[in-house]
Amino acid sequence: MWTVFYLATEEAAEHGFGLNFDILEANIINLALLLGILVYYGGQVVGKILNERRAKIEAEIQEAESRASKAASELAKAQQNLAQAQEEAKQILASGEQTSQRVKEEILAKGKAEVERMKATAAADVSTEQDKAIAELRQRTVALALERVEGQLKERLDDHKQERLIDRCIGQLGG
Repeated sequence: MWTVFYLATEEAAEHGFGLNFDILEANIINLALLLGILVYYGGQVVGKILNERRAKIEAEIQEAESRASKAASELAKAQQNLAQAQEEAKQILASGEQTSQRVKEEILAKGKAEVERMKATAAADVSTEQDKAIAELRQRTVALALERVEGQLKERLDDHKQERLIDRCIGQLGG
């Protein structure tokens, strides 16, 4: 319901100051008063709300910019850490390759030395076995030669020849 004061109508002259409840008669005045009240009070409220909203938006923008700059600095720091980690990984890889090459060379050198030692040991073993075999063959040859000589002596020497041989040997020795 619209309740508005009116001054300029005939009824006002008759009755004095009063309220006009007829919407169609008081429409322009009602609208003018309503518009005036809205502009006066509403402008302040709307302005206050808009100012608060603007302040919130500005604060959020500043916060977002702050977070963006913080994120950018953290990203730069992370990229720097990544670059350092990659450099360290390259150094570790190079060091590992050098170490593996050095160990490989040491193992090869030890292997060659071991092969040479085994060859020398085998040669020494062969030489020792050869010497043993030669010594054994000599002993056997001597034993066989002695057997044969003894057999021939027994066949050729009789008691008389044996006594003469013994006497001659004693004589040569100085007896």
